[in-house]
Amino acid sequence: MSAKQETIKLRIEQWIAEHHIHAGDQLPSESTLATQFKVCRTTVRGAIRKLRDEGKLFVKHGSGTFLTRTLQHIPSSLDRLYSIGDMIRSAGLTEDQRLAYIISEKCPLEVAERMDLSIDEPMIVLERSRMANGEIVAHSINYMPVQLVGNTFDESVFTGSLFQHLEQQVGIQIVGADTELTVPLPTDPHLQMLCMYPQSSVLLLKQTHYDEMNRKVLYSYDYVRNDIFTFWIRRTR
Repeated sequence: MSAKQETIKLRIEQWIAEHHIHAGDQLPSESTLATQFKVCRTTVRGAIRKLRDEGKLFVKHGSGTFLTRTLQHIPSSLDRLYSIGDMIRSAGLTEDQRLAYIISEKCPLEVAERMDLSIDEPMIVLERSRMANGEIVAHSINYMPVQLVGNTFDESVFTGSLFQHLEQQVGIQIVGADTELTVPLPTDPHLQMLCMYPQSSVLLLKQTHYDEMNRKVLYSYDYVRNDIFTFWIRRTR
């Protein structure tokens, strides 16, 4: 990015603030901005592209450029186990959820292999989307053996922390997890619901959770927006 494009980028951000532009509002055309700032359209286009890459603008071809609602990044160290709700709240955002379903079904092959279970093992499956300030930022599918959690889940409603539910209602305390960090396939249907903006990308955390007796008690597929959640780990030599 050239110095001139960086200058125009800052001027566009200043113009947005001064004119009280809100999320969803459309910006003037590239030619209008170029005339206003007395630069060529190529310079404006480069500045807008940078703002788009930062998640601040959404460019819809044939319609125009719009201001997006940017959420705060949510950092998490991979060497500590945090629930998605904990990460959202720690960032000062309002947490909410959208329940998809709670059902009982036989254990899928991959889950059975990761949890050392039979594919005939009855499982409780909890699927829900997680919201931050009203915007979907994560989607989780949780598998728990019926023999461990019993009938403590209402099939029509579930809110709050799954970790707390297991501890308070079942007597199981989650103390650790093995986490595989992957990128979901483009054909994964859960990917699409999180790709709200062109700059959105999605990470998939496949997690085997353990209790204090090192029993495998919970397996999770956690899809998280990579433009919102930032994962890091300190490595030493």
